[in-house]
Amino acid sequence: MHCPYCQYDDTRVIDSRLNSETNQIRRRRECPKCNERFNTIETAEFSLPMIIKRDGRRVNFDEQKLRGGMLRALEKRPVAAEKLDLSVHHLIQKLRECGEREIDSLLLGEWVMEELRLLDPVAYVRFASVYRSFEDVDAFREEIQRLKKLAKEKNHARTD
Repeated sequence: MHCPYCQYDDTRVIDSRLNSETNQIRRRRECPKCNERFNTIETAEFSLPMIIKRDGRRVNFDEQKLRGGMLRALEKRPVAAEKLDLSVHHLIQKLRECGEREIDSLLLGEWVMEELRLLDPVAYVRFASVYRSFEDVDAFREEIQRLKKLAKEKNHARTD
C-alpha cells in the first residue's frame, strides 16, 4: 500500500478490525519513511449477477443506483442512514446467495420493495408507485390497502 503522504510504496499494518455487518476490514497503517498514519478499508470483491432490464438489455449491478433509488423513496423520511446501509447490504447478500449469473430486474425490484416496506411504509409506496407505474389514485389506494392487510396479518400473528 502506497503512503498517501509521501508515496512510499511499503507501509505497515498496525491494527486490523473486521466489521462483520459489512464484511469490510479497517486497517490502521503507518509509513516507515514519513511516520504518518492513515486508515484503509478493504472490501472483498464478489461477482454479482448481471441485471436483465425490462427491455432485455443486460447491465452490471450498480450499488450506487440501487442506493440512489432507495434514497429517493426515503427522502424526508425518519430512517437512519445505518438502516439504509444494512438494507443495501442485505440486498447485495441476497444477490450473491441467489447463485445466478443473471437476474431479472423485476425480481430485484420486488426485493427492494420488501426492504423498503420493512424500513418505512411511505417509502415503500413511493417506490412501488414508480416501479409498478401506478396510473391513477385507485392504484395507490389498492397498494395501501394491501400494505394495511399485511400489517394487520403481521400484528395478528404476534398476538397468537
